[in-house]
Amino acid sequence: MSAGSSKIAIYGAIGANVAIAISKFVAAFFTGSSAMLSEGIHSLVDSGNGILILYGVKQAEKPADTRHPFGRSKELYFWSLIVAILVFSVGGGMSFYEGVEHLRHPSPITDPTWNYVVLGLSLLFEGISCFLAFREFNKGRGESGFLETLGRSKDPSVFAILMEDMAALVGLVIALAGVYFGHLLNNPFFDGGASICIGILLVSVAIFLIYKTKGLLVGEGVDDETLDGLEALARQDHAVEAIRRPLTMYLGPHDVVLALDVEFQDHLSANEVEQAVRRLQDVIRAKYPDFKRIFIEAKSIAGKQRAPLASDSSAVSPQI
Repeated sequence: MSAGSSKIAIYGAIGANVAIAISKFVAAFFTGSSAMLSEGIHSLVDSGNGILILYGVKQAEKPADTRHPFGRSKELYFWSLIVAILVFSVGGGMSFYEGVEHLRHPSPITDPTWNYVVLGLSLLFEGISCFLAFREFNKGRGESGFLETLGRSKDPSVFAILMEDMAALVGLVIALAGVYFGHLLNNPFFDGGASICIGILLVSVAIFLIYKTKGLLVGEGVDDETLDGLEALARQDHAVEAIRRPLTMYLGPHDVVLALDVEFQDHLSANEVEQAVRRLQDVIRAKYPDFKRIFIEAKSIAGKQRAPLASDSSAVSPQI
């Protein structure tokens, strides 16, 4: 999935949330609905989050330099963590606080018309935004289930936007139920309760996002299936005698570092080892193009260590 395609979902989410936030605040002002105010805060936070993730995507695209020799791909993970914290503190915290305050000082909804109009339009626009995010999410899904793909995804510009959009849709349904039952039964506690439920929902989503981005920031590697595949590819080469478990780390959604500790056949010359390294690099990149940098430490069977061999996407040939 390209960065350009993932930006479509981000732009769609930002545009929808800005318009929805304004309309929700207007409705909350005229009706005094606590749930509507919480939803306005939710949409406003989502708008800012989309901007932060977009900024992270653009920063991550910057080329490597002397201060950042491996590039700046991890910036996307940093800004995604900030987004998760904002969802937790501002979105979830404010919604929960507003709900509690409304329960302590209830005020009945006199005319829910504004709320129904805004919530209806919000469901429409959030549905469009969620559709765009889900379409981008499905591009890398294959035949895997939704939860499996969500857990495997390493691209916050896709899974964070999708989770926020889905939370927004659920939050709108909760707000709609709170307004409807609060007006129908003339009981303002439904409205305040809906706001608290929205706060709990946002906190739950934030905890999930924090869990995901924390693992990527501290140096999460590829899954066991990919590691097994890397070992199998290496062992297929006739020059390889043995290989240790590969070491990997995500620098970005499609930028992974790979370190291989390989024992080549003892009778191979330096030139033959170099050719073997080239073959390993080519076959790995053909099947796993996300490995942009491959470092190979070559050893003989007798344990005599040769010089480490390194390669990245810009390298012309390995060094012996």
